[in-house]
Amino acid sequence: MAYHSKLKISVFLKQSKFSPNSYDAIALIFILAVFALIAVGVEGMHQPLAKLQATPIELSISQLPKYALYTTLRMFAAIFVSLAFTFIVATLAAKSKRAETIIIPALDILQSVPVLGFLTFTVTFFMGFFPNNQLGVEIAAIFSVFTSQAWNMAFSFYQSLRTVPQDLKEASAQFCLNSWQRFWRLEVPFSIPGLVWNTMMSMSGSWFFVVASEAISVGNTQISLPGIGSWLGTAIANQDITAVGWATLMMTIVILIYDQIIFRPIVAWSDKFNMGQTASQQKPNSWVYDIIKKVNILSTVAAPFHTLAKMVLNIKLPYAGRSFHPVSQKNSQANKIIDVFWFIFLYILVIGSFLFLAHYLYTGGVTMQMIWNVLCLGSVTLLRVVILVFLASLIWVPIGVWIGLRPKFVAFMQPIAQFLAAFPANILFPVFVVIIVKYDLNKDIWLSPLMILGTQWYIFFNVIAGVSAFPNDLKEAANIYQVRSWTWWRKVILPGIFPYYITGALTATGGSWNASIVAEVVSWGTTTLEARGLGAFIASATTAGDFHQVVLGVGVMSIYVIMLNRLLWRRLYIRAARLTGLE
Repeated sequence: MAYHSKLKISVFLKQSKFSPNSYDAIALIFILAVFALIAVGVEGMHQPLAKLQATPIELSISQLPKYALYTTLRMFAAIFVSLAFTFIVATLAAKSKRAETIIIPALDILQSVPVLGFLTFTVTFFMGFFPNNQLGVEIAAIFSVFTSQAWNMAFSFYQSLRTVPQDLKEASAQFCLNSWQRFWRLEVPFSIPGLVWNTMMSMSGSWFFVVASEAISVGNTQISLPGIGSWLGTAIANQDITAVGWATLMMTIVILIYDQIIFRPIVAWSDKFNMGQTASQQKPNSWVYDIIKKVNILSTVAAPFHTLAKMVLNIKLPYAGRSFHPVSQKNSQANKIIDVFWFIFLYILVIGSFLFLAHYLYTGGVTMQMIWNVLCLGSVTLLRVVILVFLASLIWVPIGVWIGLRPKFVAFMQPIAQFLAAFPANILFPVFVVIIVKYDLNKDIWLSPLMILGTQWYIFFNVIAGVSAFPNDLKEAANIYQVRSWTWWRKVILPGIFPYYITGALTATGGSWNASIVAEVVSWGTTTLEARGLGAFIASATTAGDFHQVVLGVGVMSIYVIMLNRLLWRRLYIRAARLTGLE
């Protein structure tokens, strides 16, 4: 009897996914290791602030892995918050015209506000929630990293939601999908490829500002959180080129690890959401994704959560199709009245904000001459931004298209591109300072490339995302009709990737403004070079703790960014949507 029962159990295990295998052991070990690393990192982030201030950053190789763990945990905490922010805010902007009138200009402003600008006003705020504890400073650092990630992701998701093809919308209407079901079954899947690539870009781009986020210097507040950013800041201050090299090597190792374990599997998984009626001949692959598909026990444990998610996604809300619910004249007039009141509200909000800002600057001793000088500095930085983004577009659009058409090469280039995008400008400070001083070069010209060093990759990643999402049936049709050379670029690929390029160029522009804080003032030991521009003005005001001048600089930068976005990028985006027939 006992033998018969054991035989039944054995047959059941062989026929079900409860049968363990070697892949289950690998997955279990990996999960336990991740939880252990998170526990160690979180424990190290929760200590008295006095102990943190009394413990200087050690440029010892034995400390570097621990510092890398702290930095990585901060960046992933910020990326999760950024994803939540993206799904909420970008969806509101795409679904509601009234919300869009506030959210999109706000995103334009926020992406232009430098990390130092956020730190200036948030460090004391977050430290007040956790007095005499390191956790408050940790939250401030995570928030500053969030500000270097969220705007790019939100713009990408917003662009995707606004450019869902009309035929897919009509198909969802034919299946009577309500707004909730259409969002999760059509709009989110359509947005996945672009969002995945922009999440990778945001993760890499946040490395660019990791020094400012961890080595906090605002007025009398001087705090260095343990991390690669603080290591780099200390190494630069001490002119320790060896320590800079070790930090670069550790950063490379960290990027390779999370690329292989996290981003490469996500890219392979997201390939299923690429739009088109024909399958891709070359699919991205990932050895981790292959292991995940072969795991038995862990997938069985996750089955109840999968079932719950399916139930939530299939919530039956009343169908709101236009053909079933025509808009009455009475409702139309009510909407017009609401629109009028909404416009009045926005008008009062803008005027009130302007008056409050003017009063704040006036009480701080800011004169009209100072405002004029800052406007002139802003025009200098604007010229740098426009020229650098134009040159980056000429270089990276053709390269991104060439790489995006070759999925196997994408797999090879993905970690390299992430590393290049994550390469902090601070690492090149010694090279630029030494060369400029030795050959007596013009600082205003030769410090400018540092502005585009990290932000050019927004264009590159978005172009690759656009090519990856380009329908394979259209590619095959172009091959069948032998569309070649410039005609292929002008009629096929450029219109297809244009919305993605606009998203990349828009975020690259905002990122370049942000990077000007780092690029226009560089230091190596006791040698400091300063280029003329708005970024240098804000950096100097932040170091001095002059909040009124910081507000003036950030306000002028926001005005320039909004003007550039309104007059150029938004118009190009609308034109791209019309040319591609997506709206």
